[in-house]
Amino acid sequence: ELFVLTYGALVAQLCKDYEKDEDVNNCLDRMGYGIGIRLIEDFLARSAVKKCRSYSETADMIAQVAFKMYLGVTPRVRCSSAAGNEFSLILDKNPLVDFVEELPAERASLCYCNLLCGVIRGALEMVHLAAEVTFLQDKLKGDAVTEIGIVFLKNTED
Repeated sequence: ELFVLTYGALVAQLCKDYEKDEDVNNCLDRMGYGIGIRLIEDFLARSAVKKCRSYSETADMIAQVAFKMYLGVTPRVRCSSAAGNEFSLILDKNPLVDFVEELPAERASLCYCNLLCGVIRGALEMVHLAAEVTFLQDKLKGDAVTEIGIVFLKNTED
């Protein structure tokens, strides 16, 4: 609960510091990326997981272990490409928005939880998986669920 409250204060301050939502979104992504590259070490130490052999296993690991461990929720995973490299994490409940009802009209393009995209991208990069991570749907913008899209680009060890 403390994290959720302080996160809201952080986003509010960034909105004061930056006029454009795009700048706030980029700042949240960069901050999340920095967290992700450090958090992966804690995740690997605490979870004792084995190396994933496929993108599907990796997406399941993010949803079933990492999200549960750090946010207390377990998103559903949906593969969204025939190639097997695109996945969606679908959150019916997003704990980061527990105290947020809606975004102000003047902040319609703000991606309030963009920190999560940066965290996932940073953590994946540290285990040699390049990925694009973006919000596809957001309950704060009137969508039925919150959906984070992950596109695995290539294994950086190749």
